[in-house]
This record gives sequence, structure tokens and C-alpha cells, in this order.
Amino acid sequence: MADASPKFHPPDLLPPAAAAAADLATSHDGLVYWQYMAAGSVAGVVEHTAMFPVDTLKTRIQTHSLPCKPSPGLRHAFRSLIRVDGFLGLYRGITAMGLGAGPAHAAYFSVYEISKRLLLTEDHPNNPAAHATAGVLATVASDAVFTPMDTVKQRLQVGSSPYRGVADCVRRVLKEEGFRAFYASYRTTVLMNAPFTAVHFATYEAAKRGLMEISPENTDDERFLLHAGAAAGALAAAVTTPLDVVKTQLQCQGLCGCEKFSSSSITEVIQAIIKRDGYTGLLRGWKARMVFHAPAAAICWSTYEASKRFFKNLNDKKA
Repeated sequence: MADASPKFHPPDLLPPAAAAAADLATSHDGLVYWQYMAAGSVAGVVEHTAMFPVDTLKTRIQTHSLPCKPSPGLRHAFRSLIRVDGFLGLYRGITAMGLGAGPAHAAYFSVYEISKRLLLTEDHPNNPAAHATAGVLATVASDAVFTPMDTVKQRLQVGSSPYRGVADCVRRVLKEEGFRAFYASYRTTVLMNAPFTAVHFATYEAAKRGLMEISPENTDDERFLLHAGAAAGALAAAVTTPLDVVKTQLQCQGLCGCEKFSSSSITEVIQAIIKRDGYTGLLRGWKARMVFHAPAAAICWSTYEASKRFFKNLNDKKA
């Protein structure tokens, strides 16, 4: 896997505005805009498909309607799901994920590449603040695309889901709750993913530098970068678990025993969770979330970089 950290290459002798505009057509890695979108789309679908069963278990744990202390773990959730729904229950909602993850990751990586190209300077080609800002901007864009299908996915993943499939879920939610229901969790999702992205990139860079100091001769080793990515994904997932619980509750509210809220207020949901389950309720699914994001981050970045290399080689052959 190529180094996932952003790189800066000075533009040709053009005014800053012209250089920035030119980058929208041809970027610093020799790829055109649609190729970043395609690479990101492939990365997102591969990542979420590979880790979908763990995501289903996390959703089941977080939507557990009965007070349960400690909250049910991965093993209990897995056994219960297999006993009731069978093996295929682990993949219920995967169609909604595919419909949302591809376009969302295309938006994420294309906005990320453009943003970092505009924010980085020749004097500071590896500015952490620029990396984090680019990631946050990409998150806002991708969440706007993914949230509706993520809501459908979550509702299909819930135990004893009343929906027959994606189309049935979309039709019934529109009829019974209106279009706004698909975006009930958008604010929470952005508030969760913005710090997730910041922690992820900061940890990734710190872990990579630490590993370089320990073993400088292996800095280009794919496993070397995968370890840094996994550590970043795991820590970011753990830190943002409470907001992920809130997001899941908002997306599945009123369904299969889940509490119904009068608004999309994060404070209201947090208070309801604490009242019902105590403060530990805000940590439901943290193990599953870490198990998901550690390998997911490695899978996503490695697939994205491999797809970029494919397009770069393709462009070089045409040149």
C-alpha cells in the first residue's frame, strides 16, 4: 500500500487561483477528478462489505431495548442473531449499504483530495491541520450522501425488523415519518465523524512516525502502514462511540422496542440513554466498533491506494 498521507507537488508556473482550478481537472497524483471518485467508491464498497457482519452486530447491541448491565457483548449478539435469523441475518441491509457507501466514499475521497491540494502549501506539505481540515470537509460531504441509506441499513439490521427490503423501508418511512426521518441523525453523524476524522488522521500520522523511529528500514512495507491505519481506526472508534450510540438510536427510534424521541436533539437522546441504561449505555457496542474500524481503515486505505495506482498506470499507458 502506498503512503496514505497527503503529498504536495508544486504546480506549474501558474497564478494560485489558476493552479487550484487546474487541479480540479488533473490532480497531483496524475489522476483526473472522476478517477478519485471511482477509487473512493471501490474502497468504500470493499471496506463495508468486508466488515458488514460486525456492523450488524454493533447495531444489534446498540439498539438493545432492554436495560442490560453490562451491555450484551459480541459473542452474545452473534449467538442470538444466528439463532433467530440464521447466517444470512448478518448481511441484512447490505444492499442499502452498497447503494450508499459507493457514492458517499466517492464524495469523501474526491473532496478530500481537492481540499488537501488547496490547503497544503509548498512550505508545509505535511501540515496536520490541513490534513484534518480536508478530512472534516470530506466528512461533511460524504455524510450528506450516506445518511439516508445508512438509516435504511440500520433499520433493516435491527432484530425483528418489520421491513421486507430497501424499497419497502424507503416507501414506509416516507409515508409514515416523512423525508426528514432519513436525516434525523445527520447532525449527530457529522459531529461524530468530524472528531473521528481528526483523531484518525492525527493518530495515523503519530503511529507512522513512531514506527519509523523503531524500524526506519521498513517504512515502505505495506504491513507497516496497515498497522498505523488500524491503530488510528481503533482509537478514533473508541473515542466517538457515545455519539455513534446516539446516531443509531435516532435512526432506529420507534422501531422494535427502540425509544421514540420528540426531536433530533442530541441532549435529549443522551439523557434518555443515561436514564434507561446508565452512563455505560453510551458505550454500547464499543468493542464491536473497534473491531470494525481497525481493519476497516486498513482495508479502505489500501483499496483506495491500489485503485489510484491502477488508474495512474492506465493514464501512463495512454500518455
